[in-house]
Amino acid sequence: MKKILLSILCIFQFSLIFAASAKYESENYNLNLNYNDVITPGDAIFVRLNITVPKTHKKSKNEPEKKATLQLLQDKKVIESAPFYSLKSKKTNITEMLCGIPVSLWLKDGNYSLKLIYADTDTDINEFILPSRLVMRTFPEEVLQLDDRNTSIKTDNSPERAAQIDKLNDILFTTMPSDIYSLKKFTTPTESQRYTAYCGDRRTYVYSNGKSSTSLHYGNDYGVPTGTEVKACAAGKVVMAESRISTGWSVVVEHLPGLYSLYYHMNELSVKEGDMVNQGQLLGKSGATGLATGPHLHWEVRLNGSAVRPEFFLNDFAFEED
Repeated sequence: MKKILLSILCIFQFSLIFAASAKYESENYNLNLNYNDVITPGDAIFVRLNITVPKTHKKSKNEPEKKATLQLLQDKKVIESAPFYSLKSKKTNITEMLCGIPVSLWLKDGNYSLKLIYADTDTDINEFILPSRLVMRTFPEEVLQLDDRNTSIKTDNSPERAAQIDKLNDILFTTMPSDIYSLKKFTTPTESQRYTAYCGDRRTYVYSNGKSSTSLHYGNDYGVPTGTEVKACAAGKVVMAESRISTGWSVVVEHLPGLYSLYYHMNELSVKEGDMVNQGQLLGKSGATGLATGPHLHWEVRLNGSAVRPEFFLNDFAFEED
């Protein structure tokens, strides 16, 4: 039978996420996939892949493991790439896989495409370009005047702060294929709707000595008073719960391979490293510890080490509700 890659079968909208589906058929297997087809700075691309083999197929002990990779290309250059990881399936003839890659907050207008590479065996390898479209986004700019205390924190070049940064990066760039704790869409960590900053904001910090620096803001800030309850946005494993120079009392929760949520500037913690938490479980209470101009909660989401707008994950990003 001739292999055919079908075009988009349907397009529908999950609040902020546009999703598409496509199908690939062959004699040995069928691929069905759902994915969000809009490439937007600060968001992510997730693809859920279902691989169906004939029920008469008998898997041998030496049969290679099915593998797939998702790539984001600018022209023909790969700028983001990640392997798929397997999900549990109730049917023996169906393999379910999921993959997510971040879209840079710095992404410029250009020619982008999504590529799926699927290897059913070591010799049966196919590549597909997934139909997609680019939607650009603009980000606000703001200037923050820092007092002596916050200037000292922002310009701290001590070995202690460097070690804290390295430790956090080691966590955020770690991907464990077996660490699948939640496929549900996220919930916000606080009931407050008062935002004081957003992920992707371009910031200029003006120091008390008159100097300045620029950077990106990697999360959403909620302007809430000290003592406001902070809850887990999804089920997962606490991989960090400690005080840091820049972010104060901080919690990091792992949800999926390479997917983490971060909660900064808290006044007190209710969890410790290694704890398993449920969606909506209390992590601690907000405060103004670390680099903070006032009481607030900084909520951040990282995918494969890169910051992604938390709003993206408030939708059915893993296509669990199909």
